[in-house]
Amino acid sequence: MKKLIIVGGGGMGRSVCCIAKGSIGYKEEFIVKGFIDDNVDSLDDFEGYPPMLGTIDGYCIEDDDVFVCSIGNTKTKKMVCEKLKARGANFFSLIHKTAIVRQNAKIGDGCIIADYASVGADCTIGENTLIQTFSIAAHDCTIGNYVRIDTHSTCVGGVIVEDMATIHTTAVVSHKVVVGEGATVAAMSFVIKKVKPYTTVYGNPAKTLVM
Repeated sequence: MKKLIIVGGGGMGRSVCCIAKGSIGYKEEFIVKGFIDDNVDSLDDFEGYPPMLGTIDGYCIEDDDVFVCSIGNTKTKKMVCEKLKARGANFFSLIHKTAIVRQNAKIGDGCIIADYASVGADCTIGENTLIQTFSIAAHDCTIGNYVRIDTHSTCVGGVIVEDMATIHTTAVVSHKVVVGEGATVAAMSFVIKKVKPYTTVYGNPAKTLVM
């Protein structure tokens, strides 16, 4: 039996715990062991969750441990996950029982496919990527590593989202558009052309935010 450790004990970490308990394989393939977080007091005001096991760097990895990361900032998430991997951590994907994963879809290690999310036919999702509740990665999409796609967002068929990009709530990325590495799509945006790496776009149609 695998023992799942959730990296991060904040609000998203608690949400991931709930997703895990509704995921395929819970209590058959894995249980939730607890959380690790540099803020070891992050669960103190909340009841009914598994224990805080210690800090991220201080936790001693055991043979049956597997990990999933709840950190929202994609750059920070990559840094933390890579440090854990260097220490021998294995990452485990959560696929909620209500999620739709269609034919030939490929999902990398450490992903979170939340409740009522949809992964289309022949879609490829890289490692440690979050597809939030009611979000869609449609047919033939290529979603990179450490990507965050928030609630009610849609990547239409053939979209490419490169590593560490973030697509915020209710955004829509149109057919075959590329969202570059580390880019951010603001909430409620409609993206109809390529988003350059490490830029932010917003609006309908989306335009580049100039700081």
